[in-house]
Amino acid sequence: QGFWYCVGLSLAVLVCFVDYHTLARWAGPAYWMTIVLLVGVMIFGTVRGGARRWFDLGFFSLQPSEFAKLALILALANFLSRPAEELRQPGNFWRAMGLLLLPFALIAKQPDLGSAAVLIPTGFAMMFVAGVPRKYLLRCIGLVGALVILLIVEVLFAPPIWQPIKLKEYQRQRLLVYFGKDFAPPNATPEEKRRYKRLQEEKSYQSQQALISVGSGGLTGQGWREGKQTSLGFLPPGAAHTDFIFSVIAEEKGFVGSATVIALYAVVLFTGLRIAGQARDRLGKVLAVGVVTLLFSHIFINIGMNIRLMPVKGIPLPLLSYGGSSVLASMLALGMLQNVHIYRKGY
Repeated sequence: QGFWYCVGLSLAVLVCFVDYHTLARWAGPAYWMTIVLLVGVMIFGTVRGGARRWFDLGFFSLQPSEFAKLALILALANFLSRPAEELRQPGNFWRAMGLLLLPFALIAKQPDLGSAAVLIPTGFAMMFVAGVPRKYLLRCIGLVGALVILLIVEVLFAPPIWQPIKLKEYQRQRLLVYFGKDFAPPNATPEEKRRYKRLQEEKSYQSQQALISVGSGGLTGQGWREGKQTSLGFLPPGAAHTDFIFSVIAEEKGFVGSATVIALYAVVLFTGLRIAGQARDRLGKVLAVGVVTLLFSHIFINIGMNIRLMPVKGIPLPLLSYGGSSVLASMLALGMLQNVHIYRKGY
């Protein structure tokens, strides 16, 4: 992990040597390269936990979706930097939506709804800041809201034979766990109810153990590597250092450590917003807002699922969760943000 931090920091520094206007000229090739990788991973990728999201390179598992997020931000910022009157044309709005929806669909197909979901607020925030008419955005937000409501109604109340929105079974089970809904159908036999009860306990195990970890930390925590949930294996070892690392921090460092982590993220996010406000052109402003929104979405969803404010998703916590692709993408994103700051006076 330390090696990938060094590589990521080196890449972030290299990005800062190239003006973001020059980077934007390569937005098209970068975007389509990641699209090819997203298609390729569905054909040649490694399957883990029922999902095909990684290229196994031996020494490194490459997750293209992490880099597709950055390529989308760069491509969308470049597209939205055109004159304001062109952004008011419906055709250009739908082209921007096409840039957004293509990687969204490919990532959701893997399936990786968590990574796909963060693209929506990122894209909408960039369009809003760029000056896309609000009526277009409000209609799309209304449509997304209607689909979310339909999905919740389908999972919680609809019979199994009626599923207009096709979800993987594990995705449906995660939503049932989040809303506290029984897995067993109303007409289940006693034996089926017992079987569904065991399945529900199994599927809710991680989120329950994460909550116990957060709660047992108290004010100052149990100490470095002294958390019982982690050391005794109650919080699964495969998740403790990845998606649920915030729970480990909360248990070992308590409320003080958790608040410190959130405060440090707040510094990064508010600094990013300040950089966006100081940008001298629309390209820099939109690029910075895209990076900030992407980071915020990751932080909000990851910490939210650790304290059960959000359903469990495979979303890493930037710069803390274990994973080479996540670290490299996070460092590159911060490099792009710093780039906008460095060249803010050139235009």
